[in-house]
Amino acid sequence: MCCQRKGLVMNIIEKIEKEQLEKISSGKEIPDFNPGDTIKVDVKVVEGTRERIQAFEGVCIARGGKGINKTFTVRKISYGEGVERVFPLFSPKIASITLVRKGRVRRAKLYYLRDRRGKAARIVEKIEVKKKNDDRKTVSSKPKTVVAEKTLENEVETKPEEKTVEIENKN
Repeated sequence: MCCQRKGLVMNIIEKIEKEQLEKISSGKEIPDFNPGDTIKVDVKVVEGTRERIQAFEGVCIARGGKGINKTFTVRKISYGEGVERVFPLFSPKIASITLVRKGRVRRAKLYYLRDRRGKAARIVEKIEVKKKNDDRKTVSSKPKTVVAEKTLENEVETKPEEKTVEIENKN
């Protein structure tokens, strides 16, 4: 009986969290970023009566949490010293998040970057190539036996043309 009540309570909490999450994230656009990506986080800073926006740009080294409690950690080098900040993803203090560049990494947590300096701390940029779907040619759907007979008769005509490209050597 106790386990059934506990499951019911968790479902209610999850429903409330989901409603709150939709309410909070309706005004903001959060890009899809992962650890290894360089991001710029604009943070609202309150100084006395004034409020200003301060940029914090660095490498996302970790993501954590679940639901409304999602967080991400950003690391940057400031005046030769490593600085890390953990931001709640749905915080009202965050004005915007901008994806600067994607990084190619093989781990979910990049804590090893804390021990590295200079070139050893670099992350290779991930270059995404979009495929063009318009260039695909449609192939007629004929039975294979008919195609095989035609290729034997017209062997010379069906060979694809080979194009050679000559490169001039400039000395």
